[in-house]
Amino acid sequence: MTTLKERTEAPTARGLASSALIALLTNGHPSPEAKLELGAAVERALDECHDIKTDEDLQLSLFLLYLLHYGPAEFVRGEWEWDPDLIRIRSSIEERFEAQLRAEVELPSPLPRDGKAAAEMLFEMTQPAAKPGTAMWLAKNATEDLLREFLIQRSIYTLREADPHTWSIPKLQGRAKAAMVEIQADEYGGGHPDKVHSEIFARTMRNFGLDDTPDVYLDVVPASTLASTNLISMFGLHRRLRGANVGHLAAFEMTSTIPNKHYGNAFRKRGYGQDVTWYFDEHVEADAVHEQLAARDLVGNLVDDEPQLTEDIFFGAAACLYVDGRAGDHMLEAWSSGRSSLLTPEPRV
Repeated sequence: MTTLKERTEAPTARGLASSALIALLTNGHPSPEAKLELGAAVERALDECHDIKTDEDLQLSLFLLYLLHYGPAEFVRGEWEWDPDLIRIRSSIEERFEAQLRAEVELPSPLPRDGKAAAEMLFEMTQPAAKPGTAMWLAKNATEDLLREFLIQRSIYTLREADPHTWSIPKLQGRAKAAMVEIQADEYGGGHPDKVHSEIFARTMRNFGLDDTPDVYLDVVPASTLASTNLISMFGLHRRLRGANVGHLAAFEMTSTIPNKHYGNAFRKRGYGQDVTWYFDEHVEADAVHEQLAARDLVGNLVDDEPQLTEDIFFGAAACLYVDGRAGDHMLEAWSSGRSSLLTPEPRV
C-alpha cells in the first residue's frame, strides 16, 4: 500500500492576513470573530499593497486558499473548501491580482481573427523564450547549492504539475476539450503511475537528496514563485477565465523544451545521471509535441469555435510569460549577485 505524503506543519505567516488565515484553518473550533478578523486583515493588506505579485502576505494567503481545493494539507482542521466567507475573501485577493495583471500585461495588437493566425501569433510571442536567460545561466554556472535552490523553487508547482490547468477540462467543449485532454493525459503518464510528470519530478528531488513532500519548502519560496502557481489556479478555477487558462497552458508548453534541455545539462555538468535528469529530458521530448498541440489544436480550435475568448486566451499567454519571467528574473538576479533566491538559506522541513 502506498502512503501519500503531506505536509503536517502549518506554514509560517508572512503578515497579518496570512497569520489570521492560518489561525482560522488550524483551529478546529474557531471563534465567531475569526472570520471577521481575517476579512479585516485581508482588506487592510490589500489597502497597503503596492504590488500584489511580490506581496509575501497576500500571495501566501492566496496559495493557502487555493490549497483547500487541492490538498493534501493535514494542518487544516475542518471543512473549509467551499466556505462562502473564505470564497468571498479569496475573491477580493483575486480581483486585485487579475486587475493588476490586466493593467500591466501587454497584449498583441491586432488580435488574430482565426485559429491559424492565433497559433502563428503564439509562436511569435513565445519565440524570445527560446533563449531562456535563467536556464542558460544555470547550465553554465551550476553548483550544488544553486541546483538545490532551483529544485526547491520548482517544487511548489511541479509536485502538482498539470493539476491547475486540468481544472479547465470540464469548462471546455468539443475540439478544444479533446486537445487539452490529450496534452494533460500525457502529463499524467498516460495511465502509468510511474510516468506521471509530478512523480518523475518527485523522484528527481529524492535522488538529489531533497524532500519530495508537497509544500514542504513553502516557507522559503518567495512571493514571485507563489504568484506563478497562484496565477494558474486562478485561471483554472473560474469558468469565465477558461480562455486565459488555455492561453497560459499554451505559452507554458511552448516555452518548455529549450529551458528543460539546459536544466538537464546543468545537472549532468555536476555528474548527475538519468535518475535526476529524466524529468527534464522527458519534457524536451514531450513538450516538443505538446507545443504543436497547444498552439494549433487547443488554441487554434478554441479561437475558431469560441472567438469571443480570443482576448482572454492571449491575456493568459502573455500573463504566463510575464509572471513566470519575473520569477525567473528573481532567481537569476539573486544568483548572479551571489545571493540566495530563497527567503532563508536553509529550508525548514
